[in-house]
Amino acid sequence: MDKTVKVAIERQIRDPLYGKTQRRTSTFLAHDEKNEAKVGDRVSIAESRPLSRRKRWVVTRVVQKAKEI
Repeated sequence: MDKTVKVAIERQIRDPLYGKTQRRTSTFLAHDEKNEAKVGDRVSIAESRPLSRRKRWVVTRVVQKAKEI
């Protein structure tokens, strides 16, 4: 999809019974009007009106560029 990025947000939760820490990941589709975000970049997103069936977020800025290998 053009002008769309998939943003993964990772959080840690603690199991209430055993106390083990687990990683959970949520993914969102966000609109990137200028196509400035690349794979591995850290971005800031904001909620917006529905742009498509699953796209309800907009990339506001690229916080940190990914390192090139």
